[in-house]
Amino acid sequence: MKRAFLALTAVTLASLAVPGTAQATSGAVKQPVAVGYGGAVASVDLDASKSGIEVLKHGGNALDAAVATAATLGVTEPYVAAIGGGGFMTYYDARSHKVYVFDGRESGPAAMTQSIFLDSNGQPLPFNDAVTSGLSVGVPGTLAQWDLALRRFGSRPLSRLLQPAIKVADRGFTVDQEFVDQTTLNADRFKDIVPTRQLFLPNGQVPAVGSTFRNPDLAQTYREIAKHGIGWFYKGPLAQEIAATVDHPPVDPAATRVVRPGVMKPADLAAYKPLQQDPTHVNYRDLDVYGAAPPSSGGSTVAEALNILQNFNLKAADRVQALHYYLEASKLAYADRGVYVADPAFEKVPLKTLESRAFARTRACLISSGTALAAPVAPGPLTGATCPASAGTGKEQTAEGPQTTNLVTTDRWGDIAEYTLTIEQFGGSALTVPHRGFLLNNEMTDFDFTPSTPAGYPDPNLPAAGKRPRSSIAPTIVLRNGRPFFAVGSPGGSTIITTVLQILLNRIDFGMTLPQAVDAPRASQRNTAATVAEQPFIDQYGAGLTAKGQSLVVYPGPPAGVIGAATGLEFLGGGKVQAVAEPVRRHGGSALVVWPAR
Repeated sequence: MKRAFLALTAVTLASLAVPGTAQATSGAVKQPVAVGYGGAVASVDLDASKSGIEVLKHGGNALDAAVATAATLGVTEPYVAAIGGGGFMTYYDARSHKVYVFDGRESGPAAMTQSIFLDSNGQPLPFNDAVTSGLSVGVPGTLAQWDLALRRFGSRPLSRLLQPAIKVADRGFTVDQEFVDQTTLNADRFKDIVPTRQLFLPNGQVPAVGSTFRNPDLAQTYREIAKHGIGWFYKGPLAQEIAATVDHPPVDPAATRVVRPGVMKPADLAAYKPLQQDPTHVNYRDLDVYGAAPPSSGGSTVAEALNILQNFNLKAADRVQALHYYLEASKLAYADRGVYVADPAFEKVPLKTLESRAFARTRACLISSGTALAAPVAPGPLTGATCPASAGTGKEQTAEGPQTTNLVTTDRWGDIAEYTLTIEQFGGSALTVPHRGFLLNNEMTDFDFTPSTPAGYPDPNLPAAGKRPRSSIAPTIVLRNGRPFFAVGSPGGSTIITTVLQILLNRIDFGMTLPQAVDAPRASQRNTAATVAEQPFIDQYGAGLTAKGQSLVVYPGPPAGVIGAATGLEFLGGGKVQAVAEPVRRHGGSALVVWPAR
């Protein structure tokens, strides 16, 4: 009754306000932590967080706010968030006390074959050549994902939730250093794609810090979607334009870059279906940890690593010892990820085994307190009941783009949307749909170009028509005694899993506050000979970990030396919530609450 009354009151108040107005947050500033009541938003961008907060202020729920925030990120963070991409969302419904997953992962076109990334001699294409091509573009899932999630749990129509983003695209936003850095990183390939150069390199130059960047084409695209619905994107004129851009990349005739055409047809977009799934689940230290299910490997790999770590008392161990266990657990979980996790519509994924404590014990027994396992380690046998004689020899996995974005929202009722969306690399495929204002993804390069698993293990992540490539996205929601405790997610390609895992350990085992857990220096061990880490992590723990046989090197990026850019929130009791974003990484994020605590 109380919830119904609040909802009715919110709708009444909302009818008196213009959607997307910034009257209540016009004075908001970019800050990494905010504490208050009535709901919260954390993202990498102030304008995007404002859009979500305005939806909450006008009676919308967490899902509505997540969509509005994501749509605005499509304007202000166009190289990582766009309707030309996809993602995964975990959603906690406060009414039913259940967690759901919405899968908007891109899928392979009907003409995609296992050899699509091989040249005429049967050799894999250079990775960068594959990225900047039509071959890399998967059927976008973002809009269909929004539509499915809103129909299931939303309280506002998509047409209304797009209005704040339309306003930002029309009026423009102030260019910051992060936008400049990402544009500069892509400038060489952007200049060769005519509509991309026209949009993102005005007058042939990278926009200057402090200048205003407008995207009227995207504003009009959003208006058309608001007017006609997502069918205009998937079955209407825009589907034709997307397929034409993929199959006939708009390359400058004067460019020397070879940009291979893709194989997408309008029928591929018409056939796309988003999915609602059950989440992964593990109980860790009496907390329930939920994550994204396959084809994302995020939830299962975090779950397996946590189950391995259940066998060690991290609180009692000194920090170097505890981090040694963390790196070893990650190493083993990634070995299993590479051979067992893929699109379950095409491959048999042993998810229950990977989430089980019994399987984790057969992996944990390989970990020594004083000596690191030589990586890459072999995957664990699924039928093993005892500890194997040795870890054996595995195989390092193929590249995965490290650029994505994450946001998290909650509302006055305690619903939570933890959402990671992406177009893969910074700048995706570099292909902008002419006059539409958005880039297309390069997610198909998340498939293995050739078999990359150890001998005796078939590769489950090879390309196929309609198949969704394995992802590392790990939007995570943690419940305590059946009620929300905190939520967290991060960008970073295959480092997403270790970033989320490390934040979980920082908060649960090491006693850090959530802001401290997000800010702490990071290391990522993904079953490779060396662990990549941020320099402060090496400065603090390198000597001790090296003594245990760990090899640490500075993460090469991009951006160099920076792993992830997390956002999260924690419930503090009494209706109070703490929203958290990065204070420094990628020039910091934006945390806002509806009603700040005094």
